[in-house]
Amino acid sequence: MRICNLIIAASAAGLVNALPRREMAKKRSSGFTWVGVNESGAEFGSSIPGTLGTDYTWPDTSKIQILRDAGMDIFRVPFLMERLVPSSMAGTPDATYLSDLKKTVEFITDSGAYAILDPHNYGRYSGSIISSTSDFQTFWKTVASEFASNDKVIFDTNNEYHDMDQTLVLNLNQAAINGIRAAGATTQYIFVEGNHYSGAWTWTDNNDNLKGLTDPQDKIVFEMHQYLDSDGSGTSETCVSSTIGQERVESATQWLKENSLKGFLGEFAGGVNSQCETAVDGLLSYMSENSDVWLGAEWWAAGPWWGSYMYSLEPTSGPAYSTYLPILQKYFVSGTGSSSPSSASTSTATTTSVTKPTTTAPTQVQVVDTSSSTAPTPSSAPATEAPAPAPTTTQAAQPSSVAPTTLVTAAASTSASATAPGCAASKPTSSSASDVAKHWYQCGGINWTGPTTCESGYTCVKQNPYFYQCV
Repeated sequence: MRICNLIIAASAAGLVNALPRREMAKKRSSGFTWVGVNESGAEFGSSIPGTLGTDYTWPDTSKIQILRDAGMDIFRVPFLMERLVPSSMAGTPDATYLSDLKKTVEFITDSGAYAILDPHNYGRYSGSIISSTSDFQTFWKTVASEFASNDKVIFDTNNEYHDMDQTLVLNLNQAAINGIRAAGATTQYIFVEGNHYSGAWTWTDNNDNLKGLTDPQDKIVFEMHQYLDSDGSGTSETCVSSTIGQERVESATQWLKENSLKGFLGEFAGGVNSQCETAVDGLLSYMSENSDVWLGAEWWAAGPWWGSYMYSLEPTSGPAYSTYLPILQKYFVSGTGSSSPSSASTSTATTTSVTKPTTTAPTQVQVVDTSSSTAPTPSSAPATEAPAPAPTTTQAAQPSSVAPTTLVTAAASTSASATAPGCAASKPTSSSASDVAKHWYQCGGINWTGPTTCESGYTCVKQNPYFYQCV
């Protein structure tokens, strides 16, 4: 998905344990295996390799713990290939970035949940379409070897391939499968994604050939993404209708059934309004009724740098948190709460050395960004996406009180074509086009119609083509 409104929220001290107070709808009998959320941060920023805490961050494990305690049992962790293997796809991993990735993943899996490794690259590396299946296979063999003994790790071959030769997308997915199994990772699921941003609503038109993928362990799951606005990009708070959720996955559901395959909705979201809430509930209800082929779904997104982003599910101040967590809880898998007692009662968190899921969490800083080739975007339409927090061994202050240092400034741009999923261009929450943007607020990007000037003392900085921020 794409990155959009990354506004650092005010301190949530004393509220971290608070669950949404909205009355819970009746819990239904869900046939899902997994229901969870994307944890953005490590894929943020267009600067490569970038600076931790300035260009990117790692998820806050104290917030992950809140969602675990609520019942989520799967978390997708986006990261950038260029940061993990900076020299080349077939190169050696950067020790620090790999260590931080492993700490986040181990926090999740130690709590009893599943962690999805998501190279958030759109089928690109260093700005160019990945064309070497050999190098891609080597990349995945390298990565999988680091997690081969962890049964709760899931490998997502790449986020939202788009505008690529369809046979190449097939071959890259197969190369990833081959590399993962060659690394000795033989027990884990592999999530494969499709062309055209892996959109469910266009899956049968674009990705029918992926049914030819093979895995000696027979653990392939087809990961699709779906947003509910008019172009399926996830850049609007509106949903086409109250029934659009179900409608947009019906053809993919039939495809899965006809081919005896399994699917997973890796990204979906809707705005905070009654029509979208009904559409999202209808989407999950329909998928649950077809859980013979749908294994579950993950909301886009949570993460420490989202601020006032319209889809943010970051506890407890994310705009979507109090509205959508109760809806999602209706579909949580029974008995999937955290296996560790929660100690997330404070508003601070650490990002690096995470051992016990209940005592540490990655530091949260702000900033998101992706270039045209790596920018995340929703799965159902050509668009772009978002990032996550920074690891540290000392207590980190809330995102609202920690400011990034040394950021490269850029003139705010409002011209661009395609909208990107995850980078939704929502209406400014506290400023209009006639005034200035506040510290941490959005000040430009594709489809942005709000203020492009920051209040005194702050500069509008390009975090990615879809999101400029006052820092």
